[in-house]
Amino acid sequence: MRTRPVFMYHAVAEELDPLMVQVTPRRLRQQMATLKRLGYRGVSMEQLLAEHDAESRLVGLTFDDGYADFAERAAPILDEFGFNATVFVVAGHVGGINDWDSPPVRRLMDASDIRAMQQAGHEIGSHGVSHTAMSKICNEEVDTELKLSKSMLETITGHSVKGFCYPYGAVSAHALSEVTRHYDYACAVSSPLPANQWAIPRFFVGEEDGPSRLLAKIALRRLRERRNHGEL
Repeated sequence: MRTRPVFMYHAVAEELDPLMVQVTPRRLRQQMATLKRLGYRGVSMEQLLAEHDAESRLVGLTFDDGYADFAERAAPILDEFGFNATVFVVAGHVGGINDWDSPPVRRLMDASDIRAMQQAGHEIGSHGVSHTAMSKICNEEVDTELKLSKSMLETITGHSVKGFCYPYGAVSAHALSEVTRHYDYACAVSSPLPANQWAIPRFFVGEEDGPSRLLAKIALRRLRERRNHGEL
C-alpha cells in the first residue's frame, strides 16, 4: 500500500509536558503555515484515503485522545488554513480526563464538543474505550474495545465511525484481524506488520518541529515510501 505523510498530534497547549507530546498553538500555526506555503493541504484520514491521485499534495492530520484543547485551540487554527483533521477519541472517557496518562491532567472533549467538531468538518475516529494497548489484553477485551467504542461514538455523532487508532501504536494480529471487520482503516505509529489500510504508519509532530524539521520528516516519509515500492 502506498501511503502519504500522516502527522500525529496529541495536546495543543502552552504548558510544558514532560512527555513532550504537546505542541503550542504558535507552533501548530507555524507548521500549518509551512504546509500551506509549500502547496500541501492538511486533511482528515477519510479524505486522504479517498484521494487516489498519487501526485496530490495531501497530508493526513490526526490528533489522538480527543483533548478539549482540540476544539478550543487546534480547530480554529486549522480553520484559518482551510484544513481539517481526524480526532481519535477515547470513547469511555468522553467529558473526562486523561487518567491513563502521567501528569499533566488534561480535559477531554465532551459529547457536545465532539458533535461540534464533526459538524465543522473534522472526522471523529475511535481510540478504543479505555486507551488500553491492544497487545496487552485478551481477545475478548480487544473485541469489546473495538466494537463498543465505535458504537458509543456513533451514538454521539449520529455518523458512521470509519477509523480506528491503536492506543500506544500497539498492533496485535488479533486486533488487526478484528479491525478489518469493523473499520474502513486504522492508524498505527510503527508496526512489525507491513503497512496496509489497517496499519497506516504516522510520524509524531511536536513542539521541536520547526519548518526545517517538519519538511525533513515529510521528505524522509516519501523516501521510505519510494524505497518500499522499489523505486530506489
